[in-house]
Amino acid sequence: MPDLPELLVVGSVALDNRDGPFGKLREELGGSAVYFALAASLIVPVKVSAPVGRDAVDAVTKAFEGKPIDTSLLQVLESPTYRWKAHQEHGHTVDLGSADRIYDEWKPAVPPDFDGWAFVGSMRPDRQAEAMKLLHSARLLAADAMLSYIKLQPPEAKDVLGRAGWYFCNEDEFAALGGGVPDEFRRRWWLEGLVLKAGPKGVTAHTADGSVHVPALPDYPAFDTTGAGDAVAGGMLARWLSTGAQRGGLQDALVCGVACASLTIESIGVRGISSVTPKLLDERMAEVWACLKRES
Repeated sequence: MPDLPELLVVGSVALDNRDGPFGKLREELGGSAVYFALAASLIVPVKVSAPVGRDAVDAVTKAFEGKPIDTSLLQVLESPTYRWKAHQEHGHTVDLGSADRIYDEWKPAVPPDFDGWAFVGSMRPDRQAEAMKLLHSARLLAADAMLSYIKLQPPEAKDVLGRAGWYFCNEDEFAALGGGVPDEFRRRWWLEGLVLKAGPKGVTAHTADGSVHVPALPDYPAFDTTGAGDAVAGGMLARWLSTGAQRGGLQDALVCGVACASLTIESIGVRGISSVTPKLLDERMAEVWACLKRES
């Protein structure tokens, strides 16, 4: 088999202050780059580009330890690590704001002439767009949305959407960007793929070949839904890359993404996805396939 293209994630490292059915969490490790990398690294090696303050370096090092995650593009800065506040109820997360001064100091870094697959995770849209300009030669370029930033920086958020080949968003983010019929939206923005995440209703990918839906697993509690979308993207893109990125492999890739999300949300923070083994992922994928067969 020829060498696989490299997989890169550019995104956030966060220290979250959150409350929900799990109680109150203070300075809990999170961030789009962290969740994506932990899910993707179960399948293929992954490279991470993100800003982090000295206050979170130890937590990131511990979470990534022993995994095929290359942190050479992780930039340790003097600013405090990105902070995010949120309240969670009934599986829905309410964003209570963030402290993102670190983005004023950080310039995204990517390997020169990168021609692999890249995912630009949710973070401040001006920094997402900056990273995407550097990734113009990527073979697949995907990006994710964040509702609060779509509302705060609409032109920059739409700039990110316009640069993406694949775009990931949830129902609220989709509506805030204009929504409508998903395939018309995809064509309007010249997207190869639009992945709509609908929490307990599962995930649907829209491409020129039509739509592919994979249901969420109903049998596991959604204990802490933070990071589920990044885990979907990490599992999906890594699996699709590892199986040759054929059109017919998209459903299998989405099954892997849903399995990674399921393994993420049954524990607090990154604890669930960081402790998953490839064997456990295979077992969870088998459950998603069984659920899919029942639904169809």
